[in-house]
Amino acid sequence: MKKLMVALGLLSLAGGAFAAGKSCEELKTEIAAKLDAKGVSGYSLEVVDKGAAAEGQKVVGTCEAGTKEIVYKRG
Repeated sequence: MKKLMVALGLLSLAGGAFAAGKSCEELKTEIAAKLDAKGVSGYSLEVVDKGAAAEGQKVVGTCEAGTKEIVYKRG
């Protein structure tokens, strides 16, 4: 669980710094590849409007010049 939290924290920081110019689908694919490489399973990633993350979701990246967010949800 600690590894997952560290991975999500790093993805969140990297997503904000580097993703402003990337398309949402490109960034979502990169985040999924990183999670899969770390052995994370049973999750979903979704692109939502900024600030629209629901309870139980964690923002792991931003895209489209900060107007959209990629949220992670277990299960």
